[in-house]
Amino acid sequence: MQQQQQGPPIDLKNTTSIENFDGGILFNQGVLLRTVSKFVMGTDEDALLPIPVFYDPSTKKILESSIPKELREEYKDHTL
Repeated sequence: MQQQQQGPPIDLKNTTSIENFDGGILFNQGVLLRTVSKFVMGTDEDALLPIPVFYDPSTKKILESSIPKELREEYKDHTL
């Protein structure tokens, strides 16, 4: 069975590298945790919503473009 391709084909030669604070190119993946009200969820308890992000391992600063736009202002002191 052939897997369907999602989105347009991307030529990696036409991409741009992202550097961290000290010019490094490696990032770690982390998770921001948010609570969602039980009233929104329709459950008996509040729920956790994990949001995957990338961060600089040396400074622990989050790559801003990996945070959803709606949360960037809230996390602005924690981003690079």
